[in-house]
Amino acid sequence: MKIAVAPNAFKGSLTASEAAECLARGLRRGLPGCEVVKIPVADGGDGTARAVVDASGGRWVPCRVGDPLGRPVEAGFGLTGDGRTAVVEMALASGLALLRPDERDPMRTTTAGTGELIRAALDSGAERILIGIGGSATNDGGIGMARALGARLLDADGRELEGTGRALARVSRIDLGGLDPRLKRVSVEVACDVTNPLFGPQGAARVYAPQKGATPEAVEALDAGLRHLAAVILRDAGADVASLPGGGAAGGLGAGLVAFLGGRLVPGAEHVLEACGLRGKLAGCDLAVTGEGRLDAQTAFGKAPAAVARVARSLGIPMIAICGSLAADAGALHEIGIVAYFAALEESVPESELAAKGPGMLERCAEEVGRLLALKGLGK
Repeated sequence: MKIAVAPNAFKGSLTASEAAECLARGLRRGLPGCEVVKIPVADGGDGTARAVVDASGGRWVPCRVGDPLGRPVEAGFGLTGDGRTAVVEMALASGLALLRPDERDPMRTTTAGTGELIRAALDSGAERILIGIGGSATNDGGIGMARALGARLLDADGRELEGTGRALARVSRIDLGGLDPRLKRVSVEVACDVTNPLFGPQGAARVYAPQKGATPEAVEALDAGLRHLAAVILRDAGADVASLPGGGAAGGLGAGLVAFLGGRLVPGAEHVLEACGLRGKLAGCDLAVTGEGRLDAQTAFGKAPAAVARVARSLGIPMIAICGSLAADAGALHEIGIVAYFAALEESVPESELAAKGPGMLERCAEEVGRLLALKGLGK
């Protein structure tokens, strides 16, 4: 029996590659002689760059950039096996996980480090840059990223502004003349699975900024600043991002990548799976196994397991899911092609212990699934 193992990362416990290893070991123990094809996947969020590198036989390119507060941090990006696509994960430079809770303040944070990652990707000679924008600590509309790539944000007196959330309302003019000219020779695709607009009741500030440490007063200031930025972008860059679906992703970085770099917002999971070569690797498999930390009804909307299920179904390959924990509404996943699902969690485990205990539980669950497949010769 040939089984494809294509899990997403198990947040707080396992990377996608580590999860694939655990599942493969468990399945081989429960179903000796089975052939396992490991295809770690992602959907544009945490772990995207590593998943693409591992699945495509590519390489990791380390680099040092600024974190959300401008401090040096070790980051990097992925380069696919053919060297044509660079995969940038903004969370590695501008992510919330890089800050202590008391440091979170989207008035002060910046996407400048993400711009530095993009510049490093340009240095690699890639023809295409795929940017995952999940997990941000920022709400600067992408002006920090643009500034790091050569754009100038000027106030009413012609003075250059910093690229932070608190500068949004003061942007009087945007000068893109100094943008890195190599950007004209690459395609920029932005893996984005949210549809929030840049500003307004469902915009970046009102929906997401409180999670990033914004006070109610800061939320109002950021929302007004993004509304103002959209008007300046329309005048100076000729891009209408005011009502762009997904423009509010990552604190407005979605809109900024479209306006400043000519980027294109694309469905995250589908494009990441394409970069991973999923369809070709699934061909000839008898079963596909996916998974992530928690499965619920929302998994069906834009998450990697759902995207894997759609590809497997189109190839006529049955699919099961093995996750950490299950929500009561997980039954909705049957409708997208996941024929059965299993939870690996054997006991209530504090989040601080998941990294130590999670791998063993996942492996044991996969072994039991393998034993089930072996019943009455079903795995032959």
